[in-house]
Amino acid sequence: MTIFIASDHRGFELKNKIIEYLQEKNIRIEDLGNYQYDPVDDYPIFARKVVQAVLQNTTEYLGIVICGSGVGVSIVANRFPGIRCAVGFQKEQVVHTRENDNVNVLALPSDYINFEETKELIDAFLQTQTKQEEKYKRRIEELDTMSLTH
Repeated sequence: MTIFIASDHRGFELKNKIIEYLQEKNIRIEDLGNYQYDPVDDYPIFARKVVQAVLQNTTEYLGIVICGSGVGVSIVANRFPGIRCAVGFQKEQVVHTRENDNVNVLALPSDYINFEETKELIDAFLQTQTKQEEKYKRRIEELDTMSLTH
């Protein structure tokens, strides 16, 4: 599994801590930017880079996108068919979204969570498996069909 990660300036410090955390756990992570702190950078650019990377192989790749609220990057990510992005605030919520909604990109709100909470959210995201019952698969297919028909 490969994890792609990116952030704007509001998530820059958190992103760098996450990269170090995942490298210590021997999890392959690729940083897609921003590579230096830029107080006027734009989150859509970085979220799009992660999404495009994840879409290359949605069974092997996951993404983490970070901005101040987590909402901006999640809006960008969810514009792409095949991507299901959720803003993570609580471990149980992240587990639920991975199990039931097959979320493949996690949006983190750097202004609202500390690093200890972040580690819990990421561990839940990476360790939780998607449920394979028919109703969950059907719902994902419905989402993908909606995205293609608009």
